[in-house]
Amino acid sequence: MKKLFALLLVMVMAFSFTGCTNGGSGEEDKFDYVGIAMPTQSSTRWISDGNTMKDLLESKGYRVDLQYAEDNIEAQVAQVENMVTKGVNVLVIAAIDNQSLNDVIQKAKDQGITVIAYDRLILGTEHVSYYATFDNFKVGVQQATYIVEKLDLANATGPFNIELFGGSPDDNNSYFFYDGAISVLKPYIDNGKLVVVSGEMGIDKVGTLRWDGSVAMARMQNLISAHYTDKNVDAVLSPYDGLSIGILAAVKAAGYGVAGKPLPIITGQDAELPSVKSIIAGEQSQTVFKDTRELAKKTVEMIEAVKNGTTVPINDTKTYDNGKKIVPSYLLEPVSVDINNYREALIDTGYWKDSDLN
Repeated sequence: MKKLFALLLVMVMAFSFTGCTNGGSGEEDKFDYVGIAMPTQSSTRWISDGNTMKDLLESKGYRVDLQYAEDNIEAQVAQVENMVTKGVNVLVIAAIDNQSLNDVIQKAKDQGITVIAYDRLILGTEHVSYYATFDNFKVGVQQATYIVEKLDLANATGPFNIELFGGSPDDNNSYFFYDGAISVLKPYIDNGKLVVVSGEMGIDKVGTLRWDGSVAMARMQNLISAHYTDKNVDAVLSPYDGLSIGILAAVKAAGYGVAGKPLPIITGQDAELPSVKSIIAGEQSQTVFKDTRELAKKTVEMIEAVKNGTTVPINDTKTYDNGKKIVPSYLLEPVSVDINNYREALIDTGYWKDSDLN
């Protein structure tokens, strides 16, 4: 009996040890834990990104740690460090700042954790394995092309007055958005059909830290008071809906939107609900729709491929140099949206409902 009891005790201890080391219930559960670090809940798109990924992963049996840092760099670093400590297998990171996570990413690499940069490239580290995003240069091209077409610059003599806004300088995407837009606008600036009355160009002059709409509103107010007392602004290049709403508030407060002083053409990005409503109301002109549901799905496909040891889906191995390596990337296609196609792009696809727009 003593020998039988000892044998049973050894078997129980062995079973318990196996369960602990494999994350709960056997060999198939060794790879089952994903950490998702999102920048903020102040933008509806990041909420959608995080929740879509979490739901998809949990439906496949993964454990998910989803955290939002509310645009606080130190908080995001702490959140990611905690995920590494807890033993996640994959980190999906939409970084607030493009280099502040490098030390913790080194720790992740040391523990064999795969890092996927999500929609914002992380710079200065060779330990970012993959990048899931949209064609960000094309986003800027679409925004600028909309301005060119609406002002009919191919035929009109002009000149038309334009002001430029950029994204946060610590977000690598800001440079792609801006460069894409300038590639379209510069010929018209050079030939005088477009005039940047303030003279402010380049991300160092037009960037908006943390993509803050109130900062964009204040800058637009200052531009109007300094440069537009005796002339009108005809177009504003805005790279993001949150900025567009702030810019729109500034121009309306300055008397735009009445007979003889029409609202300028104002672009945007992300098809956020306030901006879609504004487009329907005839105020904001355009937004670029990036279907984050598809981006989340593609990221989950990447995670599944890493888990299964199969080929990770990528379609770009040339564009995204983070200073240490060309990061293998998957680029999704953005869609330009205005009053003419918002229903087809946003309602028919189920991204927004009619009830959301009331």
